[in-house]
Amino acid sequence: MAASRTNWIGVIYGLSLSFFAAYQLFKLPPALPVLLDRYGYDRALAGGFMSIYALAGLVFSLYAGRLIERHGAGRPILGALALMIAGNLVALLAPQWGVVVLAGRALEGTAFAVLAIAGPVLANREASPKHLHIVIGLTASWIPFGQILATAIAPAAFAIDGWQLLWVLAIAFCLLQMLWTARLSAGQTVELGSGEGGTEDGEPGEGGPRPPADAMTAAQRLALTLAAAIFMVWSGQYFAAMTWLPQYLVESQGLVLELALLAYLLPVVVLVIFNLVTGMLLRAGVPLGPLLTAALISQAAIWWLLPGDWGSIGGIGLLIAYGIGAGICPTCLFAMPSAILGQARAAASAFGVIMTGRNMGVLIGPILIAQIFKLAGDWNEAAPVFSGLTLIAVLLGLILTGALARVTHGTSR
Repeated sequence: MAASRTNWIGVIYGLSLSFFAAYQLFKLPPALPVLLDRYGYDRALAGGFMSIYALAGLVFSLYAGRLIERHGAGRPILGALALMIAGNLVALLAPQWGVVVLAGRALEGTAFAVLAIAGPVLANREASPKHLHIVIGLTASWIPFGQILATAIAPAAFAIDGWQLLWVLAIAFCLLQMLWTARLSAGQTVELGSGEGGTEDGEPGEGGPRPPADAMTAAQRLALTLAAAIFMVWSGQYFAAMTWLPQYLVESQGLVLELALLAYLLPVVVLVIFNLVTGMLLRAGVPLGPLLTAALISQAAIWWLLPGDWGSIGGIGLLIAYGIGAGICPTCLFAMPSAILGQARAAASAFGVIMTGRNMGVLIGPILIAQIFKLAGDWNEAAPVFSGLTLIAVLLGLILTGALARVTHGTSR
């Protein structure tokens, strides 16, 4: 059942799992230039240090969702944090071997697949209907939070102890999270030990047994699949942009690297703000499907307009506009399990479905834009391709809007 009162300790705990998982992913990009210079990794292998997270997510997201649903979140979270520590240690012990670093990142990515589902599920479950949409907005900010945190820490880390300090801090975050998880489990402040609607020995929990995730209508299953497909396309174009934006600004717009990095952070900061704004809009009753579709239209338009000569002011405006749309879209997508199934039934397996779509986009997008540049020799040639792909997401959004109208009647919002 949905919480009658918000358990803010549970909400903050769930959000912290997501936020620090995102830090684990994004600690690499600020350190990558240093790593390439020091160890001379092959560029394709170095690119795999990021994409291996998406590959691990594709393999393990659905399994992780079912595991949490059946056995509760506590043990999978502790196992994932231990695996994350192991992955970080592998990289620290043998950074000169690129394949070993890749193996360490694969361990991290497997752990990430668990934490990326457990965090949103717990945060949303512990929120009352009054605060759910605000919590969803906060949940959707996990990726930009990781980007901002890693980018903010990196200069000080490099000055103190080099790139290794980013990995040491990652291990410290995991240890603190493990201690918090153990304390919450012992104090029963947040329900971590049992599966959805059951106790550790399989008896129904306090709210009674919940319907299994598989007990969906055809319309609900279709809506969840459409949401996952939209997440795939949206995350593909977002991660393509966020992976290569600094390089584009240097090569095509002539910015020095310092200014390019500041420009890189601008849409990310705007994105976080509009994660929260979108949560408030949803709470105020703005329809989910039309809001998502409108944001997707804006993202497609910005890709189409990108090759123009906009000057510094116009370029800043485009980055801000992109950040607005990029804040609205994931907030709406993270709201989909509750909108489709109702808050009480928005179980881990449903989040696993949409996270699988997201991971497919993360894997494909950065590689696709790099391949377009390799063939065309011009970053601007990618703009109409990603605009067209985002228009496909717009079409899917229109279909999803109709599907939502059929499934939301009678579910918790």
